[in-house]
Amino acid sequence: MYSAGMFTNPYATEVLRTKKKELVEGIKNPDQLLNWLIENGIFTPEKKMVLSYYRTRTAKNSRVLDILVAQGERACRLFFYPCLKQIEPQLYNNMRSYVSDVNGRIGDARRQLIGYLLEKDKGWVQKSKDPRQEKKESPRQVLAKPEKLTQGKHTEKQGSVAMKSKDNNFISLSVFDSVAKGNLSDLEKILQKSDINAVNSANETLLHIAAAHGHSEIIDYLISKGARAEVKDKNGKTPLHRAAERGHDKAVKILLRSGANMYSLDQDSNSPLHLASQNHHIHVLKSILKEEARRHKGQHNFLHMAALRDDSELVQVLLQNGAFRDAKDERGQTALSYAVSQGFEKTVKVLLDARANVDSGIIDVAFNSNNQSLFRLLLEYSKGMSPDTMVSALFKAIQKDLHGIVAALIEKGTDKNALNEVQYTPLLVACEMGKTESAKVLIEKGASLKDKTPNSSSALHLAVQAGASSIAKMLLRKGMAANIVGQGDQTPLHIAALHNKGALVDILVDGGAKIDLVTKEQLTPLHIASYKGHIDVAQKLLQHKANVNVKDKRSKTPLHLSAERGNPAIVELLLNSNADPNATDKEKKTPLHLATIGSHLNLVKALLAKKSRFGTKDMDGCTPMHYAAVNGNTEILKALLVASKNKNIDDKNVWRKTPLHVAAEHGHSDLINFFLSSGSAINALDNNKDTPLHWACKAGHFNCVSALVNWSAGEKANLQATNSLKKTPLQAAESSPTENQAQIVTLLKKKMLLIR
Repeated sequence: MYSAGMFTNPYATEVLRTKKKELVEGIKNPDQLLNWLIENGIFTPEKKMVLSYYRTRTAKNSRVLDILVAQGERACRLFFYPCLKQIEPQLYNNMRSYVSDVNGRIGDARRQLIGYLLEKDKGWVQKSKDPRQEKKESPRQVLAKPEKLTQGKHTEKQGSVAMKSKDNNFISLSVFDSVAKGNLSDLEKILQKSDINAVNSANETLLHIAAAHGHSEIIDYLISKGARAEVKDKNGKTPLHRAAERGHDKAVKILLRSGANMYSLDQDSNSPLHLASQNHHIHVLKSILKEEARRHKGQHNFLHMAALRDDSELVQVLLQNGAFRDAKDERGQTALSYAVSQGFEKTVKVLLDARANVDSGIIDVAFNSNNQSLFRLLLEYSKGMSPDTMVSALFKAIQKDLHGIVAALIEKGTDKNALNEVQYTPLLVACEMGKTESAKVLIEKGASLKDKTPNSSSALHLAVQAGASSIAKMLLRKGMAANIVGQGDQTPLHIAALHNKGALVDILVDGGAKIDLVTKEQLTPLHIASYKGHIDVAQKLLQHKANVNVKDKRSKTPLHLSAERGNPAIVELLLNSNADPNATDKEKKTPLHLATIGSHLNLVKALLAKKSRFGTKDMDGCTPMHYAAVNGNTEILKALLVASKNKNIDDKNVWRKTPLHVAAEHGHSDLINFFLSSGSAINALDNNKDTPLHWACKAGHFNCVSALVNWSAGEKANLQATNSLKKTPLQAAESSPTENQAQIVTLLKKKMLLIR
């Protein structure tokens, strides 16, 4: 999706580290941001599970940023753009402003700082640059983009008038000849002001000639007269290049003292120091290094550059001649960190042989490079690495499944059972993330199998949850109990059922898992699979002879749970496996009750087809038909009436209400005619001698009242019936302050001929 070729230098990583506090506070939608990172392949889905243990927004944000830094520059840049821009646009703009300010201060004409971020953001207006900043190359610019200058690019060509003018031609030639011979007295006599920066056919100035011949007195004289030290000849060399190349140490010192740019590059991307080294002028190299230490302390230096070019020979020469091995540049980076980030093993070894410091930052860089052999090399030399740093490295290696690094760290003495910030051991992390190779190393190296997470999950629980079959097999082979219990007495088999890990069922059963062990809620794995609708797991459990009619703490069977959740496939599977369709729970409800309550028509039909008893009453005396009336579900009522051949239409519950009472009470006017046409008693009385019409009036359901009083096919509604309070339906309506009271009262009075 994104090209990795763009991501070379770690600028975004540094901005993320620098602005971490602001980012942690500013990200208001961590879950949305995390989903974006997962959907776009920057994070794996397992990260969401790991981050779910962080309870506060800021803690989760901080961990997300740490993971991004650990994953390297590509992840950090994609986090800034397009992720942060889409999820937190205001925060993104703040970061962009910060980048702009930094660019403005350092005058970086190449816009290196998060260059990708700024380039891709088309709405960004680049700040104009001070032209004075482009006159001189900084160490950072030399590192970032060496340029090959051609003769046509030199502004010094303006000083070539003396060579191009016919009148001054012979005078200029004699000036160059005097400089080449080192004749200062002749030069003083014939040098004209216009000649000081004149160039010959090779684009050489007088200063180039003097430097090439090592004439220090003439160099001093020319500089005092205004000779420019930064003019480049046709090969891109400055006078300092020429002096260093020829080994003229005194000339080099004079040029450096005058401010000559020691980092200037010729057409072959060589600095004066490179030329001095190539030609074995060690005395010159030392002079340049000494001036660098004086002039550019705390900045990007020759050792950093050599490391980035993988010039191990030059690195060795620099170290042997006074270069400080652990010097840091403006970004806090050492030569070793640069060499490690680029994977330059030969240069890394030279620096390590020179006892360059290996700190936690270097270890992080090694992880970002994803180079296991390089990490082993660092580990071999890191005699002073703290135990905490090594433990941190171990967890990072597991997250990336760099099993070679995991092994190397353990062999180096890292605590293989150490706890991280969420109290997980390395093995628990490997199991939860499904990092098979790392888990294998840890198990073989003797990591403890007894440790559990804060919520009591064992390594086997976590491996099953991750679907890591290979890890589960290794744990079982090493003697971990297949029936080890976790939170709520859940076994790994319960976890397989919960997370739909069918492949793990056979492995666990073969490893000794008992099929019908129960949790504290008396749930078997089949209960859980049935409730979740995981048919593959349910099938495997039944193949291993799981008890299909076992009851949980509420006396519900797996069939109860699947009927309650409305899963036809599971219900059919359980019924075909001899599940009892008439089993009752603690409330005396059958699966048919639960399917009806949930309005699951297909399940009702399936249960009726398996001889489920349609007239069974629960502890409230309600049949499935009562619940169908509550829901107003005509299709389920039809199925129940067909099955019962209308025999149970007037069954009464403990309050002696018929389904018609219930329909009238709940306002299902469309069911009134359905019940009456099916033979329901229109004037049936409940415990309080209320008829269905009483209930429709009290509840204020005008349409139900209308349907009842207008029924004419058979017995009619008794308008004079009185209940236990001696009230007629009209009186019940008058005493009920409902929205439709007036309308109902008027209708009843008309029917009773009390008004016209």
